[in-house]
Amino acid sequence: MIYGAMKFFVGGPLKLAFRPWVEGLENVPAEGPVILASNHLSFSDSFFLPAVLDRKVTFIAKAEYFTTPGVKGRMTAAFFKGVGQLPVDRSGGRGAGEAAVKSGVDVIERGELFGIYPEGTRSPDGRLYRGKPGGLARVALATGAPVVPVAMIDTEKIQPPGKVMPKLMRPGIRIGRPLDFSRYNGMEHDRFVLRAVTDEVMYEIMKLSGQEYVDMYATAAKRQIAEAAKAQKQAQKEQAQKDQGHKEPGHKEQADKEQAGS
Repeated sequence: MIYGAMKFFVGGPLKLAFRPWVEGLENVPAEGPVILASNHLSFSDSFFLPAVLDRKVTFIAKAEYFTTPGVKGRMTAAFFKGVGQLPVDRSGGRGAGEAAVKSGVDVIERGELFGIYPEGTRSPDGRLYRGKPGGLARVALATGAPVVPVAMIDTEKIQPPGKVMPKLMRPGIRIGRPLDFSRYNGMEHDRFVLRAVTDEVMYEIMKLSGQEYVDMYATAAKRQIAEAAKAQKQAQKEQAQKDQGHKEPGHKEQADKEQAGS
């Protein structure tokens, strides 16, 4: 009921304003449990994909979206619950991973669509990063549900980081054929199998999206980018201080004396 209302009031205007194009919609079964595994370019991915589907899709969202105090926090929590997001505390290491897997299994056991981003976080630069095997593969092997690869196209260009107003442009959604991993039944605790399943899904997403693939985790890439930005900022600060020192009164006179003395 709530999901239907939110889909009408959010999904309808979203489709009208941005007119997302879709390929492969027929690859999402009309009924039965399915895992939708997508690349992750933008915060809006979790809204554009449900907007074009006839079925409810449930994603995992950061618990902070549901626990922020105040009126704005309560409105945000209500919105995320309304669009089918599940709160999961992802700050607790292994415990967080177990909670995410359990949430996914619960959704699948209800015969619904479970949406997951194997990269674990948004791409920092538009490239496709290595998938994490702990969530997607474990849910797929524990439930036997088919995995449908999904590629979001150009969603990162609509509202880049730091931009308040979104840019009106057409994002794309390309949906691949379901992948069957029943050959690995009972092997959800084998790390080599989990890695193989995840890599196969990421390969299909790469083919659908056309993204450059980077064989490292997006979290590590974000850390490298942040460290590089910090180092650059520090270098600029030091250069500014050096330049300021050359402009201080008496600097020229001191330099002249040193030159005369030599």
